[in-house]
Amino acid sequence: MRFTESLRQATKGSWEQSLNHPFVQGIVRGDLPLETFKFYILQDIYYLKHFGKVHAIAASQADDFQVAGMLAEKAKMTAEAELTVHREHAELLNITNEEMNQFKPAPTAYAYTSHLYRAALSGQLAQTVAAMLPCYWLYADIGKTNQDAKPGQTIYQNWISMYADDWFQTSTQEQIDLLNQLAEEASDKEKGKIKEQFVIAKEYELAFWEMAYMKEEWLSARRNTV
Repeated sequence: MRFTESLRQATKGSWEQSLNHPFVQGIVRGDLPLETFKFYILQDIYYLKHFGKVHAIAASQADDFQVAGMLAEKAKMTAEAELTVHREHAELLNITNEEMNQFKPAPTAYAYTSHLYRAALSGQLAQTVAAMLPCYWLYADIGKTNQDAKPGQTIYQNWISMYADDWFQTSTQEQIDLLNQLAEEASDKEKGKIKEQFVIAKEYELAFWEMAYMKEEWLSARRNTV
């Protein structure tokens, strides 16, 4: 069993919950309220900004220049994706500049990105890659699983198609292969740390759907509305 297969097995329950979460299934069926998706997109734009920066940190941790180049390119692609998502969805979801300027991340979005930086602060490329991988892998899985879905909403159809596309599937496989390569050189103790980074990140992926579905707020904001 490849190392990443053991990681997938360790997160099997969380993975199934993510694929079948009401947020994801609402996109697949096309009946997720657009206001809920708008909340998600704003959080995702925030996440992608930091996701791209963590790729850049990972590139600096790589001893192999080819690997460093690949990760740097992914950092660039993530930044470009963030700008594209902002531009395309801002129009479709009526996201104003004022909303962007006043945006504050929900607790889960803030915590998830903080976890990515914590993994990167380990200084170990394998741990950094492990923390980033669930984002790639889960979205690729959602795209492939639902590639024939007909949600009836252009914005949802485009979202599914983006992650079902060959370029994203290939990019995901590159990250999987990289982590397997790095794990081959790791001690059992190091593999334990790598696994922990992956498992925690996968839990945050599930929590991200719940955050968006429930339009999560900080506790003080919730209490002020009561």
